Formats: sequence, C-alpha cells, structure tokens
Amino acid sequence: MPRQTVTVPDIGGAEAAEVIDVLVAVGDEVVVDQGLIVLESDKASMEIPSSAAGVIKELKVKIGDTVNEGSLLLLLEGEGVAAAAPSAPAAPAAPSPVAVPAPAAAPV
Repeated sequence: MPRQTVTVPDIGGAEAAEVIDVLVAVGDEVVVDQGLIVLESDKASMEIPSSAAGVIKELKVKIGDTVNEGSLLLLLEGEGVAAAAPSAPAAPAAPSPVAVPAPAAAPV
C-alpha cells in the first residue's frame, strides 16, 4: 500500500503554533477529516483533521512541538487522500422474502 504524508493545512496565517494534544497513536486507523492533533496559536486553538485515510505508521510531532503550515505531522499507509476517486457504491441488499401465512382450513 502506498505511504501518504499528512501535513499541517492552512491554519489562517498563524505562525509557530504549539502542539497541545495528540489525538492518535502509531497503529491507529484514521479516516479523512478525523482529528489528529490540537494546535494552539496566540489567537486560537484548533483541531487539525487528517487529509487522508489509512493506518498511522509514524508520528512526526509530539506535545510541545511548534509547527507551521506545511509541517509534516505523520506518515500513513493506506487508502489515499480525500481527492481520490470515490469508490463504487455498495450494491443494494436483496429484499428479504416475506413469509406469507397459509390460509387456515375451514372448519368441517
């Protein structure tokens, strides 16, 4: 499976944001838009979501680190980035047969 890098997206021009929480660990499976870390700048705190889905192979940040837009957060192995082609929709389930009661016999 291909390795993906996940970096800090545009964080509104904030420079030198501090990592105040890491929400995932090596071996965790993540989905697109799942929270990975929480950053704090002089203006706000923000949760940084994953731009790709897969299994975390390596974390590149820890609590107390300072990051900027474009800083490497982690390496994923897996499904790919959000912009990848959508997978085919699941086939609808076949309707389950409905039991029809047999007509009752008329009393004799």
